[in-house]
Formats: sequence, structure tokens, C-alpha cells
Amino acid sequence: MTSTAAVTDTRARALRDLRISLTDRCNFRCTYCMPRHLFGSEHLFLPRAELLDFDEIERLSRLAAGLGVTKLRLTGGEPLLRRDLDVLVARLAAIEGIEDICLTTNGSLLTEQRARELRAAGINRVTLSLDAIDDELFKSINDVGYPASKVLAAVDNARAAGLGPVKVNCVLQRGVNEHQILPMAEHFRHTGVVLRFIEFMDVGTSNGWRMEQVVTAREIVDTIRAVHPITRAAANTPGETANRWHYDDGAGEIGIIASVSQPFCGGCTRARLSAIGELYTCLFGVHGRDIRGPMRAGATDAELTDLLAGIWRARDDRYSEIRGEQTASRRGKDADGRVEMSYIGG
Repeated sequence: MTSTAAVTDTRARALRDLRISLTDRCNFRCTYCMPRHLFGSEHLFLPRAELLDFDEIERLSRLAAGLGVTKLRLTGGEPLLRRDLDVLVARLAAIEGIEDICLTTNGSLLTEQRARELRAAGINRVTLSLDAIDDELFKSINDVGYPASKVLAAVDNARAAGLGPVKVNCVLQRGVNEHQILPMAEHFRHTGVVLRFIEFMDVGTSNGWRMEQVVTAREIVDTIRAVHPITRAAANTPGETANRWHYDDGAGEIGIIASVSQPFCGGCTRARLSAIGELYTCLFGVHGRDIRGPMRAGATDAELTDLLAGIWRARDDRYSEIRGEQTASRRGKDADGRVEMSYIGG
């Protein structure tokens, strides 16, 4: 029997969020995500015909909404590389039950006009990636020479268009950019922008992750507190990924996503749809379930709904908790073929 109500997995976690990767392509070559030695000029990206088209994305989003999804996040790769994105957004915004549509971008293509178009189409919020406030350091991290100043301009474009509260994600790696914690915090104080620091995670197998590279949530808090007192705040919604902290002087909010040192698997309500229609129930997944195949073979809405619901009901993922139970030496050597972040989004 087809389910049209909220579904829960084996750990009683509801399906509330669907993250949709629009493309596996990106114009950056960030060292922790798409390192140039693996994603260089010889790398073969997915052909256009293999990507889900707008009709397919809309259809799966509508069926997911029938299972309890209320929030969509559009990711990549770099989602703004997908043409006519505002057309897709308008179609998604019209789906009954969808309350929030967010975009994660590196900001390089978020012009003032593009930001206004996306806001008018139905994007509610935008998150931009910026791993250093220092231009030269950020250029070396993205490995295409793109300056931090231009991402900051994109932040301003998003704010001017009303795509807020705007969030800025900063992935921290020891020995690379941990000294940027305070400069980043100082820059975004009193701006209304929510800065979020992310512990370096072992997503995929191409970023050379080692536990000793992780700058933990505790270190981040201690670094900021040494200069600006901050206090832990309650979550806005159940299953929220970031720990929220408020400046005691009212200068704004900081978030910390601590998947490594403080796993939050127990509250995870997110599924991820790859650009070619594979459904992953964990960011650290090894295999996704093919949805595109049955859909293109003529599966009905009822059949696809049952497929989606069945995948979620069988879900038992808790990778971050399991990682936390292992030794540091085991974690540093892990290489089990997990899907790359550039393939399913963050």
C-alpha cells in the first residue's frame, strides 16, 4: 500500500529534509572536496543526459513531500552551474508541503541580479562557502585563484536580495586555516550573517582525511571565547546540524557543525538525491539506491513513493557515531569507497 504520510526509519527518525545535487560539476577545486590531482582536465563529468531533468526533480520532490519532506536544499557540485535554475526553483516552490528551499553555493556566480531572480522564484535562504577571509589563503584552498573578497561580494548580493538569514560555511583543517577562526568571526560580527564552522569530515576517500587534521568544536569555542564571550543557544528546529552560539554582547550568532567530535546521527532527518537520481540516506554512504532507473522505465507515482518510503524505513545509518567509537588509528586509515561530497552535496 502506498504511503502518503510521514515515514520513520529503524531509529524512529522522520524524513524531513531532501538535499538535491543538481550537478557533479564545480568551478572550484577545493583541496578537501575536489582536489585537482583527481578532478583535473582529464576528469570525465556526467553527461547531461544522465542528470535528472527538471521534470524528474520536481516529481521526486513532490513525492518526497508526500512522505513528510518540508525542506529542500539545492546543492552540487556548484548548483549555479545548472542553467535556468530559477525555473526549477519556481516549480519546487509550488509543491504543496514544501516550506523552505535553500541553496548552497560557492558564490562565484551569485551576482546581484541572479540573487534577485532566485529570491523571486522561491529560494528562501542561501549558504555560501568561504574557508578563509584572507584572499591569498582562500585562493590556495579553492585552487583556482578565486579571492575571498568576491565571495564577500556575493554575501552582500544575497543579503540585498533578502535571501536570509545568510549563512557562511567555513571548513576548518588543522595546519591550513585554523588561524582564520577569529578573523572570520570578527568580520561577520554585527552583520546579521550566521558564520558556521565545520569540522573537517571524512566524506569520500579523495581528501586524505586524518583525525589529527580535525579542529574540534571545543577548540573553536575556546578560541572565540578567549576574545568574545559566547553562550550556547537552543536549536531552532529538531535535527538541526549546527550547534548554535550567541555572542553575549548581541553581535550575532555562530554555528558549529561538529559531526566528528559530537555526532548528531540520532537527530538526522536528511536524505540526499544525487544528480543522476541515486538516493543516499547518509552523507558518508557507500552506495545509493537508483531512483532514476525505475522512474525512466515508467514507474507510477505510487510505485516510486513506495520505493522512497521503503528505502527510508530500512535506514539504519549512524556512521559518525560508529566512527566515534573507533580508535584514531583506525579512523586515519579508513578508505571504504564512500561517495564523494562533490557527487551528492554537503
